[in-house]
Amino acid sequence: MNAVVSEKSRLSSRPMGMDSPAELQSNGQPIDYLGICKRYGAAVALKPTNLHIEAGEFFSIIGPSGSGKTTLLGLTAGFVAASEGHIKIGGVSIEGVPPFKRNIGMVFQNYSLFPHKTVGQNIAFPLQMRGVPKREIAARVESALRLVRLDNVADRHPNALSGGQQQRVALARASVYNPSLLVMDEPLSALDKNLREEMQYEIKQLHSKLGCTVLYVTHDQGEAASMAERIAIMNLGEIVQIGSARELYRNPQNRFVASFLGQANLIPVAGLEQASTGVIAITEFGDRIASARNFVGSGACWICVRPEAMRITPTRPEMDNIVKGVVVDSTFMNGVQRHRISIQGRLVVEQFEQIISASYTPEIGSEVYLGWRAADTLVISDI
Repeated sequence: MNAVVSEKSRLSSRPMGMDSPAELQSNGQPIDYLGICKRYGAAVALKPTNLHIEAGEFFSIIGPSGSGKTTLLGLTAGFVAASEGHIKIGGVSIEGVPPFKRNIGMVFQNYSLFPHKTVGQNIAFPLQMRGVPKREIAARVESALRLVRLDNVADRHPNALSGGQQQRVALARASVYNPSLLVMDEPLSALDKNLREEMQYEIKQLHSKLGCTVLYVTHDQGEAASMAERIAIMNLGEIVQIGSARELYRNPQNRFVASFLGQANLIPVAGLEQASTGVIAITEFGDRIASARNFVGSGACWICVRPEAMRITPTRPEMDNIVKGVVVDSTFMNGVQRHRISIQGRLVVEQFEQIISASYTPEIGSEVYLGWRAADTLVISDI
């Protein structure tokens, strides 16, 4: 009991003020999840989880609905009580510490701004709740507005702003009290595509300036890939794999990760043979597919080939792996031609090609060959 009280005191007594009110600077803290778990009766929302997030890291959690990502966020913020385990921020346990004493900034999907308060008053609110002197509040609000490039709207009300501007106000409010951790829950999902991309840049710039640790929860794979230094992919209440976007895309551990992050052609494997370099995967169609990498899993496995790694040709190419098929669909999107090819009428794979570099564009119904390198072939576990 005394240890818990001592840890609470250390956390709540951290200085709220900044060295210079005119500059917003935050010292990010590491986060450690130690066997954290959440059960609702017999249902397990989050299985026992161990995770370390570095101080100042931009860390994203993605996964389908019901994967456990929102539960993990709620446990971090203090909105949900753990069934087992505990969380440390900066080496200090936050068990039993109420949300408002955790020094965590929160940014939500729906902005959660007070409609009856001006922009300046919205940003000042968390400082007032912390007893910051009025003179310092004014300086901090001014700095926060400059940081998000909204210093000319302090006297407006939220309903007079665009969606992007409202989200920037929410970011300013969450960062104005110098949190060690900034938690964002689907903050951009209510915005249109162009505005989302603009706000992604804004948030990355804010993180760079503040230096705080960011925990970013989203269902948008591209959003996480473009912003986060590392990503945790969750499924069925547990973390399946952690890595940079590039690592996860190039080296997925199983079929779920491969299909969840980016597009993937997944072909079931009927048998494996060891080769001098890597393995030979035999498909259910009898094709022999060479992979330059060894299969390190066990049980059922799949061939994984990214669509952009494939080359489509009207004649048989000179490549490590070749399959023949029929074009069943072809669409153009954002400078990329996407082909769907049926193999023996039983499996449809996709091939992407930049229009600017395309040497051949097949007609729907035409027979084609798909070729790709052994180095671009993965053999991965089913689960």
